[in-house]
Amino acid sequence: MATNRLLISVLAVLAIASAGGSTHDPQQLEGKQPRQKASAKPTVRASFPRESYRPGDSARLIVAARATGVEIQIFHAGVENASILANDLMLGRPMAKPTLLARTRAGQVVRLSIGDWPSGLYFARLTADRGRVGYAPFVVRPRRLGENRVAVVLPTQTWQAYNFSDDDGDGDDDTWYAGGSTARTGRPFENRGVPTHYKRYDQPFLRWLATTGREVDYLAQADLNQLRGGNALAAAYDLIVFPGHHEYVTEREYDAVEKFRDSGGNLAFLSANNFFWKVTRRGDLMTRVKQWRELGRPESALIGVQYFANDNGSHRRPWVVQNAHAANGLFASAGLAKGEGLGVAGIEVDGLTQHSPRSVKVLAEVAWRRGKTAHMTYYETPRGSKVFAAGAFTIAGQAMDPELAPFLRELWSRLARP
Repeated sequence: MATNRLLISVLAVLAIASAGGSTHDPQQLEGKQPRQKASAKPTVRASFPRESYRPGDSARLIVAARATGVEIQIFHAGVENASILANDLMLGRPMAKPTLLARTRAGQVVRLSIGDWPSGLYFARLTADRGRVGYAPFVVRPRRLGENRVAVVLPTQTWQAYNFSDDDGDGDDDTWYAGGSTARTGRPFENRGVPTHYKRYDQPFLRWLATTGREVDYLAQADLNQLRGGNALAAAYDLIVFPGHHEYVTEREYDAVEKFRDSGGNLAFLSANNFFWKVTRRGDLMTRVKQWRELGRPESALIGVQYFANDNGSHRRPWVVQNAHAANGLFASAGLAKGEGLGVAGIEVDGLTQHSPRSVKVLAEVAWRRGKTAHMTYYETPRGSKVFAAGAFTIAGQAMDPELAPFLRELWSRLARP
């Protein structure tokens, strides 16, 4: 059974390679390059200036286009029963009656009430004349930290870093991936307003949480930026999960998460290339400063591993179990033995460094190119903190895969308790 899983995974990778890396293959993650081809479908650009709101808040939606016959409705994302097949689509459950507007102008502010809704990812869907559709995502955070003992932090700053939208209309893409060092939060996303790679990196994990009945507090990165130290996190949560591509963080967020770990809190990083760059925030302006390892704070000291390469997905392989009995028998309890394969990993990969905690254990490896290896790791601290890192893209993106489900379920049960 285990040998068959490994064989299937390898054959899937070979099939991708022989097909020239077709984005239609369900085994391949899309969005290997920083930029996806922008949707050409008609849209209504709009966004919320804030990354998150509490229940009961009045949220400002800024419409960035003239339109007629506009309908605005809020949906809860990730609770739908279907996967997303297009990069410019968001699905969810409607949470309120539509707001109808005869027309809108560029820059118009629409006030929308945030109901007594569970914490989660939400979006406003706008429809208008000529078949125009747009989405504006936002997070509903808990009224207070710790309503649930697990927090999921969505990579809202990284979403905007990968947003190539030309916001000022000068013909240049407004992100440091197109030159420069700044990007803005609170602006409409390309692809009809959908965050880059949402359908592959984010939606599967949201659906897994919903379908398995796991209640968590959702936080945006802005929520961690407002904390002074990690004491509030340590008092509120047993586990903090970073499911997505959490590449860009402020010093305050880094400090808070490190303090949480040092206080005995558990961490799970379900993707790769996390806490790579330091950014500063002034209002809605993000500035990319320097890699954390160049500032004397290598991310492997926190995460266990750190980013070392991106091959654009050309050498994707399964995670191969190295130690089934490490982490109190994590893999063994999930029915996996040494040498067995799990999922399909790659694109961006992490590895151990000299700064990794001395107690770190390699759970699984991904055979990368040129003899290099990516590492899935786990370590514990003297204060009882348990830290897991996937080491490659992306466990969260494969959360709905039934082959991976037993492992993810076992990992969650171990980390979600103190």
